[in-house]
Amino acid sequence: MFHRQTQTEQYWVRDFALGRDDLEFIHNLLLEEERPLPVDQLALALIRYRVDREVNSLHKMLSKGKVYRPADTHTVGEKLVFPALNFATAEVTDIRPGANPEFGEFQVVQVAFGRTGRRREFASALLKPHPLNDETDELLEGDGSMLEPDQLYARYGRHVREQLQAALNQHPDMVELFGLWFLKALVVEIGPGHLNIAEAILDISEGGPLPPARILKDLDLPAEARRELLEFSLNYALDRDERFDEVGPSGQVLWYLRRLEPPEVLAPPRRLAYRPIPYDRDLLNLNLRRLEAELDDEWSLAWHPNPAAEPVTLTLTYPHWQQGTLPLSSRIAPLFPTAFQAPRIRCLLVDGETKQELEAWVVWEGRFVYGLEAWYRNNQLPVGAYLHLSPGPEPGVILIDYERRRPQQEWIRVARVDGSKIIFGMQKRALGAAYDDMMTIGFSNPEALDAIWVKALEQNWSLAQIMVRLFPELAKLSPQSTVHSKTVYSAVNMVRRCPPGPIFAELVRQPCFISMGENYWRFNPSLWSGEQYP
Repeated sequence: MFHRQTQTEQYWVRDFALGRDDLEFIHNLLLEEERPLPVDQLALALIRYRVDREVNSLHKMLSKGKVYRPADTHTVGEKLVFPALNFATAEVTDIRPGANPEFGEFQVVQVAFGRTGRRREFASALLKPHPLNDETDELLEGDGSMLEPDQLYARYGRHVREQLQAALNQHPDMVELFGLWFLKALVVEIGPGHLNIAEAILDISEGGPLPPARILKDLDLPAEARRELLEFSLNYALDRDERFDEVGPSGQVLWYLRRLEPPEVLAPPRRLAYRPIPYDRDLLNLNLRRLEAELDDEWSLAWHPNPAAEPVTLTLTYPHWQQGTLPLSSRIAPLFPTAFQAPRIRCLLVDGETKQELEAWVVWEGRFVYGLEAWYRNNQLPVGAYLHLSPGPEPGVILIDYERRRPQQEWIRVARVDGSKIIFGMQKRALGAAYDDMMTIGFSNPEALDAIWVKALEQNWSLAQIMVRLFPELAKLSPQSTVHSKTVYSAVNMVRRCPPGPIFAELVRQPCFISMGENYWRFNPSLWSGEQYP
């Protein structure tokens, strides 16, 4: 049976390889379109080109003679094409009656193939149904089961796309930007004068963000060029100039002046940086692992963002309270926009009650969102406050809120610095937000706490040393002298950025920390064998 090669998995998955004619087709396609195209669209066009090429080849081969069908009659000298024999052509040299009672009356044609002159005999004028009769009818028109190019792309497009992407990356005449490909020679020239005007436009707009279409309005560029090409050319020039930063989410290009971006998004705060601490994860029992998942720290080993954006409640930790940021943790990350290659993405946070808009910046490499310092302070949110995040009315907009309540005096842990030591006590503070009492910490002199953080960094205090310094102070606040794992996690992060996994493993590993069950611990200083015990 004959099958079109482009209808088979083997053709697209195992045998597919780009040739010079394929790249020439892509070159001509971009030339004709006069606009940049994404690799997905180019790959689909290439599949359509391959399918059309096969059909044209079939037409060409079938045009050399009459397609052989057992049901047809023939004459001596007639040219025949045999699709089942790789479209070999032959000339009818003789016709005689057939002799097989099983098939009734029919004829036998003798044919000679091409230059070889090889002779074979085939049935003709056969009244009995034969598969070749139907198959030849379906060569060009199809039988209704053939896949269209877009259906072939849905099945096998990944293999074509990967090869095409690799080939385009190596092609000297092609240029790629933000997922779009175009011919380098046809990119419209954007000169220094144009770039200076673009900088001035963004400067007037307080840095941005502005789409390329807005910037193009004030640039003197060729009016005959297509808008898509002009935008691509401008984006290409801006992207190569360090004065400009592309900050739009996926599918949207927005430009910002780099010098007017917050310093914290250009150079992520050291307070948020995690220096990985090796630890034996098998030390964590089921309760500790569940607690780790509940805390949803952005630097946990199990960091795998969920695919869907859903409302999330998180607990504000000290590093993010201090820097005015949000973590991009597994549950939170899907709420925020991604980008094709932008290291920083500008987005909007909207206060769920007041509808105040907050300009925020998503820094994926640092796993944080910057821009909430004033909002935290204005709402007097404490460390340990519950924050609520949910998808906004449009992409790039996220709703943020907290559980507001009438401020009332409540007893909470308060940290103060005495020399090089952190002292904890219980004080009454007026709190107007719901909070996790196991993680809430107030501060009497947060500036002095920064000096402790610097000292711990410079003297390279180990995680165990930090925990041993903090634990006795925390334990004295409880009648049972116990401290919950979440409290240890919250306190440690005042001195060193660390996800819960290494902290919990240290609680298990160090003999001086004694489990009391339900994630509570006691401290026995006589079992501490390390140095620098306070």
